[in-house]
Amino acid sequence: MSSVYHIHKGVARPIEFKGFRAQYIIYLAVGLVALLIAFAVLYVCGLPFLVILPVIGGLGTGLFWGVGRLSRRFGEHGLGKYFAKKQVPGCLKCRSRKVFIQLKNK
Repeated sequence: MSSVYHIHKGVARPIEFKGFRAQYIIYLAVGLVALLIAFAVLYVCGLPFLVILPVIGGLGTGLFWGVGRLSRRFGEHGLGKYFAKKQVPGCLKCRSRKVFIQLKNK
C-alpha cells in the first residue's frame, strides 16, 4: 500500500506580497489604517472631498514608495540589524585595571 505525501515547498520561506517581505507587510497595513483614520478625521472636520482626496492619495503613494524602498534595501531581517548596529559603541575605554582585578577575585 503506497502513501502519497504532499511536499510544501514554501514552508521555510518568508511571507511575500507584491514585493513586500516579512514585517514590511505589517508596516504597510498600519500605514493604510492610519491613512483611513486621517481621511475620516479630515472629512468629519468639514474639508472638501476634492482637497482630502489628493492629500490622502499623495500620502498613500509615499507610504507605498517608502515601505517598498525599505523592503528592497534591507530585506527580511536587515532593518533590525541596521538599527542594532547603530546602537553598538565604537569602542570601550577602560582607564583602570580595577574591573579586571575584581573579575579574578570572584
